[in-house]
Amino acid sequence: MSRPRIVIVGAGFAGYRTARTLSRLTRHQADITLLNPTDYFLYLPLLPQVAAGILEPRRVTVSLSGSLPRVRLVLGEAHGIDLDAHTVRYTGPEGGEGTLPFDRLVLAAGSVNKLLPIPGVAEHAHGFRGLPEALYLRDHVTRQVELAAAARDREECAARCTFVVVGAGYTGTEVAAHGAMYTDAQVRRHPMRTGMRPRWMLLDVAPRVLPEMDERLSVTADRVLRQRGVDVRMGTSVKEATHDGVVLTDGTTVGTRTLVWCVGVRPDPLVESLGLPMESGRLLVDPHLQVPGRPELFACGDVAAVPDLTRPGEFTPMTAQHAWRHGKVCAQNVAASLGIGERRPYRHRDLGFVVDLGGAKAAANPLGLPMSGPAAGAVTRGYHLAAMPGNRVRVAADWVLDAVLPRQAVQLGLVRSWSVPLESASPEVARVPGRPEQRDGDAVPAGGPAGAPGGDTPDQRPDPPGGEPAKQQPGGEAAKNQPGGEPARNQPGGEPAKNHPGGESAKQQPGGEPAKNQPGGEPAKNQSHAPRATGKPRPPGKSVRPGKARKPTRAAGASRSAGPGADPGPEPPENQPAPGPDIAPGPVKRTDGRTAEGDS
Repeated sequence: MSRPRIVIVGAGFAGYRTARTLSRLTRHQADITLLNPTDYFLYLPLLPQVAAGILEPRRVTVSLSGSLPRVRLVLGEAHGIDLDAHTVRYTGPEGGEGTLPFDRLVLAAGSVNKLLPIPGVAEHAHGFRGLPEALYLRDHVTRQVELAAAARDREECAARCTFVVVGAGYTGTEVAAHGAMYTDAQVRRHPMRTGMRPRWMLLDVAPRVLPEMDERLSVTADRVLRQRGVDVRMGTSVKEATHDGVVLTDGTTVGTRTLVWCVGVRPDPLVESLGLPMESGRLLVDPHLQVPGRPELFACGDVAAVPDLTRPGEFTPMTAQHAWRHGKVCAQNVAASLGIGERRPYRHRDLGFVVDLGGAKAAANPLGLPMSGPAAGAVTRGYHLAAMPGNRVRVAADWVLDAVLPRQAVQLGLVRSWSVPLESASPEVARVPGRPEQRDGDAVPAGGPAGAPGGDTPDQRPDPPGGEPAKQQPGGEAAKNQPGGEPARNQPGGEPAKNHPGGESAKQQPGGEPAKNQPGGEPAKNQSHAPRATGKPRPPGKSVRPGKARKPTRAAGASRSAGPGADPGPEPPENQPAPGPDIAPGPVKRTDGRTAEGDS
């Protein structure tokens, strides 16, 4: 008799704990498959320390294949579930599609950034839900401080060294606290010419910081933030976001190049396609984390509305603490449905919360006991070390090094602004050239669906006007005075990438020379089969008359960095395949010996 097949969608706190517990309970009595876009579990509470340069990125990740014995890992994103056929459809990291059959399905897909209908936010703000976003923010903040230090204009300097964080919850409070310490350390070593200092703002419509937590934690966090110079404004939010700044709900205009969106999260939209009863976007389950009427379907974590048995009529909140416990109970009940062990309902006891405010400062209430100062800092870090399923020694070592050595304030340029759009169904995965961005239906080809410029799917934001197109797209860069950038010099429609299909055109020749890296190699010059030049040769450096400027297309997810002071990025490798519409803007090697302008 074949073994039952268990498929777990998502490897966050709930999915990872479910897979680990099931692996221990079933022991070769079931085939367990874990479907996840990445090959690691991310310990989200320490992500602000990655953005602040305290921890290296891999310290907050745990290998799935290395820590989950007897669990098969499949890399991909689920985009369709057929409950009647007992199958899950997914798209792999390289665009290929697959299907996973199941006898038991556990939905633990987690959450994504919560958006509000505020003009300009989707185009100019960035979230903080995944490792790519933390890496981008670290580079971006470092870059803005460096550009502000070199700026001669006080207004530009003030805008570049002003950082606005929206959302004074757990994540936003920690981002502002760690960010203020990080930028202050930069300025102490490299003072600005104008004598200005970085300014951090924390906004929220709530009446106090950490509104969902104990009021004593709120008072402690508010005091620490204000001591560090953070401009805490409660009852205030963003009314409109632009390239140059934000307009607040109180009418104030703040010049800034950095808008961090930490307003909250919403359940992964995957569960909406099931057509089952929902509660505030979450799938309704019983106290055993099972979907009523569907004995094969379980849900846990942020996508599940789990009844709170300690508070009748309410549901457990979307926190990592609950998701971690959901995973254990869900695994036990899945195993019980296969005849292994007994079912049990989900009950919990509040263990309290910890908020790391950087340095020796923290706010904590373990088991309801309010704490602050160095004692709270020690409890907070001890809690994180105990809760992490791996990398404890490495994390502790980074903390020791951070205490005795200065932080390395350098920008690596590995994650670009367009790679981490605020509106994304997969914040844990950075966009890459040619990768299909979709969640429902078939994979989207690199060129994007009809009517969706820039390769965005219909459920993602349209390309805003004024953005900078990908420099290696067919059609090249738009003209300097056009809303989109500069045309490739001496080319009627822009200079094609060297490795783009069609190759690199011959210098000053209409027909051109095929690309050197194309199959068939480089033909010998002046051979009879080479296309001959027609017409009078163009003198070196003389530009041909540009035709009508093409309508610019903006790389998906590009934000304020498309303007002056944009993110400098690495040059694509010479043998890279033809880029898709969302290829990162970057430097292009010219064929006439001159250097083209970058996107900054």
